[in-house]
Amino acid sequence: MSNLELVFKEKSKRILNVYCTAGYPALDSTMKVMASLQKNGADIIELGMPYSDPLADGEVIQLSSMKALANGMNIAVLFEQIQDMRKSISIPVILMGYMNPILQYGFEAFCKKAKEVGIDGLILPDLPLFEFEDAYGKIIKENGLDFIFLVTPETPDQRVKKLDSLSNGFLYAVSSSATTGKDKDFNVVAQYLQKLQALQLKNPILVGFGIKDKATFDAATVHTQGAIIGSAYIQQLSKGGDIETITSQFLNSVLGA
Repeated sequence: MSNLELVFKEKSKRILNVYCTAGYPALDSTMKVMASLQKNGADIIELGMPYSDPLADGEVIQLSSMKALANGMNIAVLFEQIQDMRKSISIPVILMGYMNPILQYGFEAFCKKAKEVGIDGLILPDLPLFEFEDAYGKIIKENGLDFIFLVTPETPDQRVKKLDSLSNGFLYAVSSSATTGKDKDFNVVAQYLQKLQALQLKNPILVGFGIKDKATFDAATVHTQGAIIGSAYIQQLSKGGDIETITSQFLNSVLGA
C-alpha cells in the first residue's frame, strides 16, 4: 500500500493537501515550508516545480513560480534540497509540474530521482492521456510513483472513469474550468462533486481550485474526501514574515473548529 493510500485509509474525510512552490519565498525556503505544513496539520504536500508557462495556474501561483525561478530554482536544485527530506517529513509528498522542464531533465532520470528521494506521486497537467498510456505511465509505475489525473466539470463521465482507472492515490477534481485562485460558487461545485460521487470511482477525490479558507474547505469536503489549497497559502507567504508563524495561523484558520 502506497503512502497516499495509507493516508486515505487512516483518515477518510477532511484530508488537507497544501500546494507550495519549491524555492519560494526564498531559494532555501522549500524544506522550511514543508516542515511547517507537516507540523501544522497538512496531510499531503503538493510541491510545485516552478515553470515559466504554467497553464493551469492563476496569477498568485504564477508569480510565485517566476520568483522561484529568479531565485535559482530548477529540478536539479530541488532534488538536492529534498534529498534528505524523509529524515524529517513523514507525510506524502507529490511533485506537481509541467512536462517541458522534466523532458529537459530526462523523464526516466526524473522518475528515478523522485523515487530515490522519497516522492510519492506526480501531478503533470499537460501530460496527454495517450502519451501516458503509450510511454510515460510505464516509467512512472516502474519507479513506484502514483500518478494523479485531473478532471473538470466538462470531463465526460466515460473519460472520468478512464482517468480514474489510470490514477493512483487520488483523483484531482478541478472545481471549475477557471485557473487556480479564482472564487467559485460552491453550490454549483457541490452538484459537480455529487455527480462524481455517483460514478463510484475507485480513487478518493480531492477537490482543488478556489479553496481558500474554512468556509470553502468545509463546503468542498462535504462530497469529497478532502481538498487542495494553493493560491491562498502562497498569498500568505507572499506577505513576508516567519514561515512557521504564517503556516500555523493559516492552517489553523482553515482547519479550526
